[in-house]
Amino acid sequence: MSYDLAEPPASQAEVHWSPDSKRLVAMRTKTAPERRVYLVESSPRDQTQPRLHSYPYLKPGDEIPVGYPHLFEVETRRQVAIDQALFPNPWDIRDIRWSGDSSRFTFLYNARGHQSLRVIAVDARSGKADILIDEKSATFIDYSNKFFCEHLEETAEIIWMSERSGWNHLYLYDARTGLVKNAITSGQWLVRGVDRVDRQKRQIWFRAGGIRPGQDPYFIHYARVNFDGSGLVILTEGDGTHTIRFSPDGRYFIDTWSRVDQPPVNELRRSEDGGLVCVLERADAGELSAANWPLPEPFVAKGRDGTTDIYGVIHRPRNLDPNRKYPVIENIYAGPQGAYVPKSFRVGYSLRDLCDRGFVVVQIDGLGTNWRSKAFHDVCWKNLADAGFPDRIAWMKAAATNRPWMDLARVGIYGGSAGGQNAAGAVIFHGDFYQAAAADCGCHDNRMDKIWWNEQWMGWPVGPEYAASSNVAQAHRLTGRLLLIVGELDRNVDPASTMQVADALVKANKDFELLVLPGMGHGAGGSPYGRRRTIEFFVRHLQP
Repeated sequence: MSYDLAEPPASQAEVHWSPDSKRLVAMRTKTAPERRVYLVESSPRDQTQPRLHSYPYLKPGDEIPVGYPHLFEVETRRQVAIDQALFPNPWDIRDIRWSGDSSRFTFLYNARGHQSLRVIAVDARSGKADILIDEKSATFIDYSNKFFCEHLEETAEIIWMSERSGWNHLYLYDARTGLVKNAITSGQWLVRGVDRVDRQKRQIWFRAGGIRPGQDPYFIHYARVNFDGSGLVILTEGDGTHTIRFSPDGRYFIDTWSRVDQPPVNELRRSEDGGLVCVLERADAGELSAANWPLPEPFVAKGRDGTTDIYGVIHRPRNLDPNRKYPVIENIYAGPQGAYVPKSFRVGYSLRDLCDRGFVVVQIDGLGTNWRSKAFHDVCWKNLADAGFPDRIAWMKAAATNRPWMDLARVGIYGGSAGGQNAAGAVIFHGDFYQAAAADCGCHDNRMDKIWWNEQWMGWPVGPEYAASSNVAQAHRLTGRLLLIVGELDRNVDPASTMQVADALVKANKDFELLVLPGMGHGAGGSPYGRRRTIEFFVRHLQP
């Protein structure tokens, strides 16, 4: 089974009994001071006076509750000492499980700083701890997105997910010795997720990215492989991103695939080999074309290194006149936990309102975002200010080479949350290219934001890299126009993060705009009022 490892658990089962009931493991947790964030609701609907809100909210570098397993013999009521040297500094210890014969128990240890992830086994008689699986990284282990650990008790094996080869793959371990029996998957592509483990047939059904050469590596395909790494079958084929639904007996599945510029195709395929039985239906976008509704245009260009392919899409205004010049706005979200350029077909995009006002809008996944190679992802480590901007700028310049209607003398950018941090960072760190930015509810200083997300990418303990990536610390570098938007009741990102940027800009004597939305929470810039003000900001400063 897989686990949600993003946050340390608020609570978990305190006692874990051995199958023979002769021993038990109890978690003993050392508490830590509770940090709380305070918000003032200026205009509550049910009273005249403001209301104070507070809630617990850990931030990077804070002391955290730390739990350790303790082993006891039931009959003698004796504690068996466990040496903690192999798990000295936990972010989290979880998934305590006894072996069927009660001879030992195992647990998952995630070290604070997220550079060590271990499966540890403890002998039930002696308390001696040994490492079964020792995952290490010089940068970070993406435990919150690329984690899979399946214990196969009946065969004493463990299926484990790792990026040790430079790509996210699955490995089969001997659970007795801790040795790798074999790689289950391998190659310059990655496992996006495991859907099913068939223990009887010893097969894994999974989702993959980049497994079809020549296709967009972000397209999701479905595949099956044997535990020993043999018999890899790619079940889906079409040049697009896929979802599948199996028949009740599992012999067939319906494969629905599409691209942003290709309406969905529904196919009936065989589960045994992925072979096509028949095409069920092809969606027709003819009426959209007749209504002059432009579909997004996928575009690929080389990144900062001149070799890495960077993928994005271009959204054009309706009735585009190739002899005119249109300002360009980037819709950005460069959070390292994922990739954000749309891949499947849909008709509606919230950004169409900008296109209808005469803007070209682009979306790009640069280096530092997820679901490519480990090296691609590692660019973000202790470096969130990078946000893939060198790749994004190179991509737009390449796109404009044979699209003269893209006016790169007038470039804007907007985003929310991590995208808000990115948007403001564009005019702070790259004001020579971006002229205007609208930043909604941004986590502008990673020391101010939630602990798990920021320590995952920026590291622990808190070092000078945090200030180097901070829009607050670097606010004096602002050029161009900046609109800051924040909801006063944002419980996701501390609203003080935005206000501290405003404070730094005032101290630096920089002009900017600030929109505080009373009573609103995270994503306030996406409200009808916030959206209208954002569009008017870009119209005013980029003049479409």
